[in-house]
Amino acid sequence: MSDNNAPDGRAGIDVGLVRRLIKAQFPQWSDLPITPVKVDGWDNRTYRLGDSLTVRLPTAAGYAPAVDKEDLWLPRLAPQLPVAVPEPVGKGVPGEGYAFNWSVRRWLDGSTASLDRIDDLPGFAVSVASFIRALQRCDATDGPVGAEHSFFRGAPPVHYDGETRRALVELAGQVDVAACTEIWEAAINSSFDGPPVWFHGDIAHGNLLVVDGKLSAVIDFGTSGVGDPACDLVIAWTLFSGESREAFRRTVSQDAGTWARARGWALWKALITEDLRVVEQVLADSV
Repeated sequence: MSDNNAPDGRAGIDVGLVRRLIKAQFPQWSDLPITPVKVDGWDNRTYRLGDSLTVRLPTAAGYAPAVDKEDLWLPRLAPQLPVAVPEPVGKGVPGEGYAFNWSVRRWLDGSTASLDRIDDLPGFAVSVASFIRALQRCDATDGPVGAEHSFFRGAPPVHYDGETRRALVELAGQVDVAACTEIWEAAINSSFDGPPVWFHGDIAHGNLLVVDGKLSAVIDFGTSGVGDPACDLVIAWTLFSGESREAFRRTVSQDAGTWARARGWALWKALITEDLRVVEQVLADSV
């Protein structure tokens, strides 16, 4: 599904544990080989199970609610989306010393998106924007409202006001604090007044799979929900620029207030991770 060098055994999860869980709960798959994927996220550990399946296990209690959410909603969303998304085929429960629900899914071919794997970046930007628009058109009735389960994606960015301002104090001298403060205050003073829509919550290069340079799948809906879609526009500054950023902006078609909040989301994440490259992108181009 992806490929990095995350260490095996993080959060007490390793091949041995996965093998025991599969044997106990899904014996029909117990003879299949189990290998860690090369590119792995922080919230979950993912293992390949045979050629066509993966096993995904949350690494901490805060990430565990995503299993039930994704298993419920992904099958409902998938038919309405233009590219593949994870397909749950089995839900595991705590056992073998592991404390959380976990999931078995179909394997998705592709490599994580990076500039060297994309030949036509403006075209790729259009594909990502089209996915976001399709997701927003999905029926949001009874969907999980953005809150703690989504790490407040879909909710007002003011939730992270204190964290953002502390980061600005710590980075004084490395970033333009006055300009950053102006962008942040524009974000938190803007409100979402439309009907709640589905958002992914983490549209980032690591969650976009490409095959032959084209978008083939979107993964990791752990921070998804319904609410304000501004958080899904952050990729405008983290991956796109110039012509590709304009193609994304034009296709995703959001109002000025949504872009102001999106810019705030991008700035918050860049500040707390000390990603000064993205801070400069946010400061230089308001989209």
